[in-house]
Amino acid sequence: MGRKGIETLVGLFVLAGFIAIGYLALKAANLASFNIGETYTLTAKFDNIGGLKVRAPVRSAGVTVGRVSAISFDNRTFQGIVTMQIEKKYQFPKDTSAKILTAGLLGDQYIGLEAGGDDKYLANGDTIKMTQSAVVLENLIGQMLYNKAAEGPADAKK
Repeated sequence: MGRKGIETLVGLFVLAGFIAIGYLALKAANLASFNIGETYTLTAKFDNIGGLKVRAPVRSAGVTVGRVSAISFDNRTFQGIVTMQIEKKYQFPKDTSAKILTAGLLGDQYIGLEAGGDDKYLANGDTIKMTQSAVVLENLIGQMLYNKAAEGPADAKK
């Protein structure tokens, strides 16, 4: 193989490396899967959204059915308003509930939808009424430490 052939192979290898790095960057930024089909908008209000971000996945039964499109604050109820874009091929009953869940112990947060049993389906612009806020790890640790401190020393009980 001549010098020209080796240079071509090295160039192709470097190009493949750049493509792989670009793909990983898009995957890390939640931009690797673009919505191709039509979507409809749903909103939900949460007392605490934790670390939820725009473009976070919306999943049902482990399947990504949409993305978070906007997060805002309601000045009257003091709640976070999450706007989601759901693919039209996925229809959910009116009594569907939404939870903010975490992927793994310290992973990214996402919206989990649990379908209800109503005969009517959510439509574009509807609000999900039943919600469960994010579990904040710092609050759990603080509550555990507070409970331990309230118990007092172990030898004081004897």
